[in-house]
Amino acid sequence: MKEFVNAISTPLASIFGSGFLVIVPILAGTVGSFSVVAMIGVCFLAFMVGEVIRFNIIHVEPILKSTPKKSIRLIEKASDFALILAYIISVCLYLHILSAFVLTGLNIDTGFNEDILTTAIIIVITTIGVLKGLEPLEVLEKWALIITMLIIGLLCAAFADFDFTLWQQNTSFVTPKVLDYSNWQVLTILAGTLIVVQGFETSRYLGNAYNTALRVKTSRWSQYISTCVYICFVSLTLPTVHLLNGQYNDHSLIDLVASVSLIFVTPLILVATLSQFSAAVADMLAAAGNISEVSQNKFTEKQGYLIVGVGAIILTWTVNTFEVLALASRSFACYYLLQCFVAFSVSNSLIHKLFLIMLSITLGFITVFAVPVG
Repeated sequence: MKEFVNAISTPLASIFGSGFLVIVPILAGTVGSFSVVAMIGVCFLAFMVGEVIRFNIIHVEPILKSTPKKSIRLIEKASDFALILAYIISVCLYLHILSAFVLTGLNIDTGFNEDILTTAIIIVITTIGVLKGLEPLEVLEKWALIITMLIIGLLCAAFADFDFTLWQQNTSFVTPKVLDYSNWQVLTILAGTLIVVQGFETSRYLGNAYNTALRVKTSRWSQYISTCVYICFVSLTLPTVHLLNGQYNDHSLIDLVASVSLIFVTPLILVATLSQFSAAVADMLAAAGNISEVSQNKFTEKQGYLIVGVGAIILTWTVNTFEVLALASRSFACYYLLQCFVAFSVSNSLIHKLFLIMLSITLGFITVFAVPVG
């Protein structure tokens, strides 16, 4: 059981660090009262992608360890590059969200201040990585996950109590204000939310620590758990979203929590700080490791930290939180698309290949057309 908990903590922490804090305002502003349906759709798509990753853990990894065909090796190499880029973007995303929540709590949140704080945190993490390595900071992951799950549970209880009170008072459900989008814009914005449920693929890269069966099992269960939590959370918060009056931003969840119970605002900011910081550290570790591996050790992990840090800082001053979220979705969709190609090349089932073709078309659409809200 202990090994199971250790193995599931990495994908689960990554999933909840990927955009849990911003998904409610994004869905509300895009599809309004259909937010729960949209969340179910996003989680379903992610689960289908997860099945591809798990197929590759079982069937592709043994081939890669032997003598794979040149095509498989090239596609796998390309997916490694795509994953490195996705991790760099994710580091920027996580720390942008962290900055937005912390600065809102201090009542000094502006775009410039977010960029300054995000840059400062990236510099600190990069400096620690270059001088001492980031491995000692990995201990934050498990504690951040425990605290995050606890506070998410408390927030769900608070929203449930608020909703129950409205029901007792026979208060009618008020539809959240939907921003003025065309059907095409709605589709492309929803495509940009894939990053929110990203993280299950990390199990693929834990082969040095856990066996195949355990990685497959924990990857799947991380999606079961996160899907239930996401759908419940979006469902419970939806009756309060109209209180935002159509003003949606990257820290709108703070306003929603404050409307339910002020005592939960500080814990929410604590969750944002811990979860986003630990997720950023984890992705910087993974990216630096991949850079070293893909370059065949021409770059050390410490040099990898510097590359990731510089890339994340450039992004910080180029795009806002919602833009980087869509960009992250596109980069991860590209990685998942390449993983579908790898799976297709080794699959012997016609039905499975048809499934991979349809999924590849969807991921190709996200890679090309995903856009930010607003």
